[in-house]
Amino acid sequence: MRRLLRMVTLGLVLAVSALVMPDSTVASTQVELVKVARAQGVDREPAVVWILAVGSDARPGESMLRTRGDALQLVGINTRTGAATTIGIPRDSYVPIRGSGSDRVNAALYYGGPQLLGETVGDLVGVQPDYVFVTRFPFFEDMVDDIGGIDVRNPRAFSDVDLKADGFKAGKVHLNGYGAMAFARIRKTLPGGDFDRSANQQRVLRGIHGTIRAKAGRPGFIEGGVQSVMEHMHTDLPPGELFALAQAVAQVEPGKITGCVVQGAIGNVGGASVVLPYVAQARRYGDLAREDATIERC
Repeated sequence: MRRLLRMVTLGLVLAVSALVMPDSTVASTQVELVKVARAQGVDREPAVVWILAVGSDARPGESMLRTRGDALQLVGINTRTGAATTIGIPRDSYVPIRGSGSDRVNAALYYGGPQLLGETVGDLVGVQPDYVFVTRFPFFEDMVDDIGGIDVRNPRAFSDVDLKADGFKAGKVHLNGYGAMAFARIRKTLPGGDFDRSANQQRVLRGIHGTIRAKAGRPGFIEGGVQSVMEHMHTDLPPGELFALAQAVAQVEPGKITGCVVQGAIGNVGGASVVLPYVAQARRYGDLAREDATIERC
């Protein structure tokens, strides 16, 4: 997310533009962009860059890098063709975590920060992310409000007594920041539970991408977003690499975005409900998207 993609779209691209704004001040960290240790940076040749987008479930006062992740989307971007794909990982997927036995996939952020979470998702899908992009949900809400809201295509009406009692109608829906957060987090009232929630998260990403693309030419739009994000973003990436990454994100074409969610069976481990992911399916998605960031059919 900056001159494009999302929680990755808005945050990442807008941040890059701030390289020309040296007076930006650092406030409380709400956005973190971390390079996975194995990555060699954004190489424009061959094509695909992988970013794991994470919504941190951190409460006030908690480190967003050492708590459980909530929204998990592995985003592949083809720097040659402008294609992009998202592979949704239900947060309750019960998987092996290096050095920590097995647990829900989102616990990897708690055990070992973005590095371990990236490795864990990579082990499941068979594609290791180059970067991990983490944001707090309240700041995500602010970002969506700052760009004037987003439009999503909702396949079914649903609501939630706690998050959105009046619910969301089927069809095209305009969402403000809170609405986007609720749309992406509601699970219990969806027929597919965690799987449908992950698909809704992908719809929110596409909605953010669409708004950024549509408004990028308006005077002051990008600059305002840059200022907001950079005041709250931390990254160790050097300016050149950050700029190359943002360029890759900004080239994504709306008509070339695809996405699938890793499915699974509902199980019980230690008295807790978990998702037992279909590992073969996850690896198939990784294999399909590895070279060109495209999954034509789930």
